[in-house]
Formats: sequence, C-alpha cells, structure tokens
Amino acid sequence: MIIKDVRKNKIKTVFIITCCFIFLTLLVYFVSLFLFDSVYIAAAVGLGVAFISAFTSYYNSDKMILSVNKARPATREEFLQLNVSLEALCISAGLPLPKIYVMETPALNAFATGRNPNHAVVCVTTGLLEKLDKYELEGVLAHELSHIKNYDILVSTIAIVMIGFVSIIGDMFTYHMWYGDSSSDNDNKASIILMVIGLVFIILSPIFATLLQLAISRNREYLADANAVEITRNKNGLISALNKLENENTPMQVNSATESLFIINPLKKKKAKDSIWSTHPSTANRIERLQNIQ
Repeated sequence: MIIKDVRKNKIKTVFIITCCFIFLTLLVYFVSLFLFDSVYIAAAVGLGVAFISAFTSYYNSDKMILSVNKARPATREEFLQLNVSLEALCISAGLPLPKIYVMETPALNAFATGRNPNHAVVCVTTGLLEKLDKYELEGVLAHELSHIKNYDILVSTIAIVMIGFVSIIGDMFTYHMWYGDSSSDNDNKASIILMVIGLVFIILSPIFATLLQLAISRNREYLADANAVEITRNKNGLISALNKLENENTPMQVNSATESLFIINPLKKKKAKDSIWSTHPSTANRIERLQNIQ
C-alpha cells in the first residue's frame, strides 16, 4: 500500500511542478506582452524567467531555505547523538547520509529540504534535541528521511522558491502601477490594463500559493509518518514525539513561505481536526493513524 502511495506521490509531484512552471510562465508573459507589445518577446521573457526560476529552485533552494531560517551545520563534535542517530536510520532506510543542520530555538520542530536523496538536508531545532529522548528523536528523524525518500523535498522546495518569484513579480506590478511612465493616452490605457492585470495576479498569487501548499502537505505528512514507522519499527517513539511537539511547543520565528516544510506547523495554533485550508493535518489525527498501524 505504501509503495503505491509513493508512486502516486511522484506523479503528483510532476503535476504540481508543471502547474507552477506554467503559472509563472503565463504571469511573466502577460506582463511582458504589455511592456514590450510583442508576442515573441513576451513569450521569450516568460519562458526565460520560468526556466531561470526552475533552475535556481532546483539547484539552490535548499541553501535559500536554510539561510532564511538561520540554520547552521550540526557538526559531529557538537551534536554527536544527532549525527549517530541519523547515520543509523539512513542505513536502515537505505539512504545516503544527508547534510545535518540545526536552528537555534527552544521550539520543537524539524524539516527536510533538497532536490533528491543525494542532495538532501535534515534540519532540527535545538529545542527538539533538548526535550526529546532517543526514540522520540529517531521517530522525527525517520519522518524527515521519509520525505527525502518519497521525493517530497523536491516539490516543496521548488514550489517555495517559484512562489517567491511570483511574489516578486507582483511587487513589480505594483511599482509599475504607481511609478510607471504615463505620458500619453496610450500609456494611460496601458497603465490601466497593467493595473488590472497586476491586481488580478496579486490577488491570485497568495491563493495559488495556498492551494499549492495544500496539495503538497497533508497527505504527504501521513505517508511520511507511516514510512517512519517502517524505518524505526517503533511507532511509539513518533507518537510520543508528536505529543510533545503539540503540547510543549513554543512560538517559532520562521519565514512564512517555508512553514509547509516543517513536521508540524510552526506558525499556527494547534487544532483538533483537519481543515481544508490547513497545510498540516491535525496532530490528533496523525497520532490516531499511527496507533492503528499493526
């Protein structure tokens, strides 16, 4: 069953990335069409920006995400238990050892990023290391390794960076709308059209980002939980860890664009049940599913 879910997961990943690429291409195309008044130039600019954003996302998204969340390398000398636990779990999961990072915060959380198992990163908070025991930590680390194994990290990190490009273009719309040259009637008409298009995309961009996060996160968290139990052979460790993350967590300062990466939502209050607008499933539902695993 899990193998079938992973296969579906990879198909959805391709679909989501393709939709993101097309959306960004069309956005830049329409902007360029009214700026340059040429279909060919607009198409070239649209495709060029989309390819550049995709290339940047694929090769540098992990560095960007670690930077905005102020993560630093977790050396073996300073974090021996973390390194040893992750090495053992990678052997069990049949994965290469990812880079290991930490965030200096008392909050309990973790995330994985990167483009594939050979270029992956696992990041945990110092609060997580202080408050979880060995088996709870292994449960969280196995969950993040499952995201790597299932290629969740690829779609998540690429989507975050490409959504950032959409936001930048929205800001450019706003700037042109208020400060663009309006010296003639034709320019005024063009400015009005740009204003309308800019407002439409400024409105649609956060909606698109939210829908993308919803498509990425919830089912993938359930699947990663189940895979983590397969790796550790101990569902109680992850169940206990999720309970602590839910009940002992403190507010966490992170970049809002990266919230969907974390094992639990670092920005929002806990909730008793899932919502269609939630980037993460409720912890209660996740624990219930884990308890039903035989």
